[in-house]
Amino acid sequence: MEKGFFGSLFDLSFSSLVTTKVIKVLYVLSMIIIGLSALVFIGAAFAESVAAGLFVLVIVAPLVALLYLIYARVILEVIIVLFRILETNVQLVDLTRAQTATAAPQPPPVPPAQPLPPSGPEVPPGA
Repeated sequence: MEKGFFGSLFDLSFSSLVTTKVIKVLYVLSMIIIGLSALVFIGAAFAESVAAGLFVLVIVAPLVALLYLIYARVILEVIIVLFRILETNVQLVDLTRAQTATAAPQPPPVPPAQPLPPSGPEVPPGA
């Protein structure tokens, strides 16, 4: 049975994972932090000079913010992929256990065949 967020958070056996439930919140927080950082960077550039402020506003801040957003997204996707691999492996183990538990017993192996004795009179070589 799937536990809720708080059920997973306080699960001391770690049988229910909370990371997959909070990954969307982490991505939204990353976007907010990157946006606020870009605004601070733009403000600092305008405090230096109008030309620097315009340069940072138009070119530097959007580019750097985009790169950081891509980086955050890739890291969070790697985390999700690892958890999906874990879930798939758990399902495969469960299926394998179910198949071995319900499989019919295998018949005993057949012993290898013994070579047959020669059926006719032996002819000496060169005769």
